[in-house]
Amino acid sequence: MSTVLQDPEVDEEHDSLAELVERLGDIPLNRIRLHPAPGTATEDDVIIALEAPRKRICELIDGVLVEKAMGYRESVLAGVFIELLNAWVRPRNLGLVSTPDCTIRLWAGRVRIPDVAFTSWDRMPGRKRPPKPIPDLSPDLAVEVLSLSNTRREMQLKLADYFTANVRLVWIVDPQTRTVKVYTSQSEMTLLSENDTLDGGDVLPGFSILMAELFGELDRQG
Repeated sequence: MSTVLQDPEVDEEHDSLAELVERLGDIPLNRIRLHPAPGTATEDDVIIALEAPRKRICELIDGVLVEKAMGYRESVLAGVFIELLNAWVRPRNLGLVSTPDCTIRLWAGRVRIPDVAFTSWDRMPGRKRPPKPIPDLSPDLAVEVLSLSNTRREMQLKLADYFTANVRLVWIVDPQTRTVKVYTSQSEMTLLSENDTLDGGDVLPGFSILMAELFGELDRQG
């Protein structure tokens, strides 16, 4: 659980709203939840937001609830990744593929929600699905599909979090440019375009996606 400050009106780490926004990666203000007050949010608040009548998918960063950015286009691409990954993972019983509302505790007080993630059985306690709503997990693969409100600094912070938590592979998917950045570490990146093939590397040997087919889903019509 994250630490709750003694004075709910004051966040000792942020003297101003500008400092808070900068710390969170220059994200738009409308993604920062004010209830509970920034600096006082806990993992329980993440669950409450998910279960509220007006469901909000929020990550927990240093006691702040940050609403995830997700649009219809991004959701379609995430769905394609889930479908293709499950088609590879399930028959081989390699682990589990999670969806855009799956909360993961990278460390105490830091809850991230990849748009899609693959976690092998070896990384799950007892090689079973964790029963807790926010499990301690380090996925093998995290997939982030960019929305318009995602900032460059925000994604840099996410990358740092993932690799600090020993995530092995990160795909950052940009529907706007139809590219995928493949990170095997925070500083090692390969940029793929529509003419390339995205593969699972050492994480999912043999798995591959034709980029043209992946982004072609955005053009499909009835």
